[in-house]
Amino acid sequence: MPEHDRPGRPRPRRRVRGTRTALAALAGALLLGACTQPGTAPAAAPAAAPAGSPLPTASQTPDGTLLVADFGADTVTFVDPRRGAIGSVPVGRAPYGLAVGADGRAWVATAEGVAVVDTRTRTRLARVPYRTTGTGPVTGGEYRGGGMGIALSPDGARAYVGVNVPGTTGVLEVIDTAKAEVGAVVPVGRRPFDVDVSQDGSEVYVTGHDSFDVTVVPAGTLRPRRIEVAPYGTEGGLGSWLKPHYAAVRPADGMLLLPFEGERLAVVDPRTGRTTVEELTAETHQHGVALTADGRLLVVGTGAVEPGKGKGPSLTVRSPDGAERVYPLDGPHEDVAVSRDGRTAYVTGGHTRDGYWNGITVVDLDTGSGRRLAAGSRPLGIAVL
Repeated sequence: MPEHDRPGRPRPRRRVRGTRTALAALAGALLLGACTQPGTAPAAAPAAAPAGSPLPTASQTPDGTLLVADFGADTVTFVDPRRGAIGSVPVGRAPYGLAVGADGRAWVATAEGVAVVDTRTRTRLARVPYRTTGTGPVTGGEYRGGGMGIALSPDGARAYVGVNVPGTTGVLEVIDTAKAEVGAVVPVGRRPFDVDVSQDGSEVYVTGHDSFDVTVVPAGTLRPRRIEVAPYGTEGGLGSWLKPHYAAVRPADGMLLLPFEGERLAVVDPRTGRTTVEELTAETHQHGVALTADGRLLVVGTGAVEPGKGKGPSLTVRSPDGAERVYPLDGPHEDVAVSRDGRTAYVTGGHTRDGYWNGITVVDLDTGSGRRLAAGSRPLGIAVL
């Protein structure tokens, strides 16, 4: 999912433990920023299945099939985790994140609107236009306007999508899923990479990449509250590499977990705004996260942001007690999902910087062994059906 901080001043590499409290006003006046990694050569990859390729009948789609958002196309692709891509459905330009409900409907954030896909019949049911104006032309690329992170309420009644408005603060659009229409718009931070929902559905958390923050939005009042999340500080602004990307909500206590640089894990209390910083060991620029049912945190590492200043791409598997295993990956990756039995991770290769590739790495979480699988066009968001 688009990322990315332009290289600016040198990156501090100190290890830090401790706490900091940071509550600030919503949406500071920042310029549009990036985390572009210059000079990275694309990694070799298997060929992707062609967009719009025929699908098997709905009765042949088993549990455990993967669904990926093809940021390099206008489709979502269905993927057999053993054989690779089995076909795709058009949804709209440059799909980014996706969320799948218990009813089998996938809600896909694209540059054009939120597409609704029936994953059982593999058809697009609708595309909900954004209410927000100013998102610019419908296009691709890491800075494109339109939907980015997306999540569903636990009861499936609402879809929450973070909408990037280039050059200014973003918004959270709240979709009534029964009506398939936007019911409310809430201001949030800049470039909302990720959207998460609390276990009980009472709060929505929007990670603002370019504003160093998480916006807490109560589902009832929709009155946003900003929490700065900047364990390295905000010096360097849009030239900084050290911004938040993705978060996970820890079920045990509702804390938000946001990794930075394979060095620092920001543990944010959304009630108080307090951030506790724990040490990470991967030493790599980090993006996508996921939690297994037994509480392990999975973190995707994209590689060193500058030559000689960090390690290569990896997948970190962090136990609840803080013990870590770091498994190397071949080339940059972006997001991650976990199999229902918790034994396998699926890591998308559709990184938005140079070096992306058209597939998924399948990682055995016990051994760290991995294999590459062709899967769509620059796949970003991923879900297990």
